[in-house]
Amino acid sequence: MPNFGNYKAAIVRRERVLPVRGVEYCVYEWGDENAPLFFYLHGWADTGSTFQFVVDALASGWRIVAPDWRGFGRTTYRSDAYWFPDYLADLHELLAHYSPDAPVRLVGHSMGGNIASLYAGTMPERVSALINIEGFGLNDSDPAEAPQRYRDWIESRQAGPTFADYPDFGSLARRIKKRSPGISQLQAEFVAREWAREEADGMVRLRADPNHKLPNPVLYRRAEAEACWERISAAILLIYGDQSSFAGPMEGPRSLPFPDAQSCCIVGSGHMIHFEAPQILAEQIERFLQKPL
Repeated sequence: MPNFGNYKAAIVRRERVLPVRGVEYCVYEWGDENAPLFFYLHGWADTGSTFQFVVDALASGWRIVAPDWRGFGRTTYRSDAYWFPDYLADLHELLAHYSPDAPVRLVGHSMGGNIASLYAGTMPERVSALINIEGFGLNDSDPAEAPQRYRDWIESRQAGPTFADYPDFGSLARRIKKRSPGISQLQAEFVAREWAREEADGMVRLRADPNHKLPNPVLYRRAEAEACWERISAAILLIYGDQSSFAGPMEGPRSLPFPDAQSCCIVGSGHMIHFEAPQILAEQIERFLQKPL
C-alpha cells in the first residue's frame, strides 16, 4: 500500500512494473480495467502518481494509466543522455501493451504534453483524442548557438549535475507549496513523498536521475515539432493557466498549428494545473473525452 502521508486518496492506485526497451517502467493504474481508458503523461521532474488529485476529482468511471518516464519517479534508470525519440518509442511500447488494437486518448502535461503531441502527429492512427496541458513547445533555437551548446553539454557532464537535497519531507513540501501556491498543505506533503525518498543518511532526495539537468546538445527546432502537430488527426484540447509563465512562445493557444484545436484557459492557475486546480482540470478532461470521437 502506498504511503500517502495524511492525504486520503478517493481512488487508490495500483502499481506495476513493465519492461520497456531495456527499462523497468513503473506504471500507475486507477479504475476498473473495463472502464474507458486514457493515458496521463507527466512533465519534467514530476511523476505519474501526482495525477492523483485529478483522478480523485473525476466524476465518471475511467481506467487511467500513468507511467513514470525513464529516469523519473520509480522508473529507476540512469543514462548519460535523455532523448525525445526514446520517450516516443517508450510510449509506443506502452500503448501496444494496454491498447494494441484501438486508438487511445492521451492527456499530457508540460513535457508529457510535448511528447503526446509529437507522438499524435507521428502515429496519428494510434491516437483518438489529445489533451495537451501547457506542452506547447519551446522557443526556436538559433543555429549559431550550437558550438556553445555542445561545449556546455560536455563541461556539464564532467562537472556532474545534482538536484537539491532536503533535510526532511516537510522542507520539500514547503518548496512545492511556494512554487504552486494553489496546492493544499496535505497535497504538497503527498507530492513530496511521491517526488522523493529518504536515503540511508537521513536526507530526502528526489527520485530523478540528475543527468536530466544536463543541457541538451541538440538544439530545439520548433519547425519540426510544428510539422508533427500539423499531422495530428485526433480531437485536440489545449489547456493553459492564466498565471503560468510556461505556456509557450505564442500569443495564445489558438495561434498554434494544431488542426481544429479547442482551447481552455484555467483562471487563477499557474503551470502545475493538476496541483492548483485539479477539480476544474478534471471537469475539462471529462467534458472533452466524453464527446463522441
